Amino acid sequence: MLGFLQGFAYGLFVTCLPWCLVGLANPRLAVPTENPNRFQVLFRYCLLVPFISMVLWLTSLWGGFGPSLGGWLAGLVAVGVALPVERGWRRWRARRQQRRLQERLAAEAERRRAERERTARESGVAELDPAQPPVGADELVLSLCRAKQQLLEVKRVDLAGQVDRFYTRYTHVMELLSARFDRNELAFERSRGLITEVCLGAVDTFSSMAAQSRGVIGLDGDYVRRRLEQEGNRLSVEERIALKRRLELIEETERRLRRLVARNESALTLLDDTAVALARVETGRPQAALATDRALEELRRFIDGAERYSR
Repeated sequence: MLGFLQGFAYGLFVTCLPWCLVGLANPRLAVPTENPNRFQVLFRYCLLVPFISMVLWLTSLWGGFGPSLGGWLAGLVAVGVALPVERGWRRWRARRQQRRLQERLAAEAERRRAERERTARESGVAELDPAQPPVGADELVLSLCRAKQQLLEVKRVDLAGQVDRFYTRYTHVMELLSARFDRNELAFERSRGLITEVCLGAVDTFSSMAAQSRGVIGLDGDYVRRRLEQEGNRLSVEERIALKRRLELIEETERRLRRLVARNESALTLLDDTAVALARVETGRPQAALATDRALEELRRFIDGAERYSR
């Protein structure tokens, strides 16, 4: 064993000069790092590898002087075998680090988006569960459930929150409408039909949002931006053009989604106006007001005659 180790040290030391000359001519052939330079070549083949061979040779002297042919041949091919192995190991480690970085960035992005959703969510908004629609839900509420499920399938939780707002506005307006008009009145039927048409238009808009989001569901805009910023100088012209085109598709889709969101916001404002208008409708003199006026009159009479009780 010590003879093999001694021969390996001799063979390894002999290959330092040829590999150093090859590395000085082309550092990529002699150094397994991603961006090698000639300083790394000099450090590896003038200091590191000779030091390793010297340590192996000194260690092998415990068994005397007797290098073996097998060790000599193994030392000659050691660098040639170690380079692709080390290069593969470095690439695997870089891929693992990149994957972990992407997972951390994705988790952080999801946390920030959830925080934005909690901040942007209006108070008093009821959350609609697509898997369990409300008891007695009409066809419009069921359509809203299906629209929210489509948005959740394409991982657009931020857009799905607008469905909850529509559901809350719709139920609130319908409660006010039922309280102000009788269900048999023509005004009730006409108002309910108009409100339903507005909400059905919003459902169609939600379906369009889901369809457009599904087209770019496999595109990661943050990953494309990082590659353009960090590796822009090393990318080929074709790859850079492809990444920029991918980024344009994502940004164009986001612009269209923002226009659809603005359209739905207009519909929500219309529902709010409807709720305020219905709340102001007086279909008859309130009974509580009549009872209050009557009680005040009786109280005045009692006060006027209270002095007679003392006599």
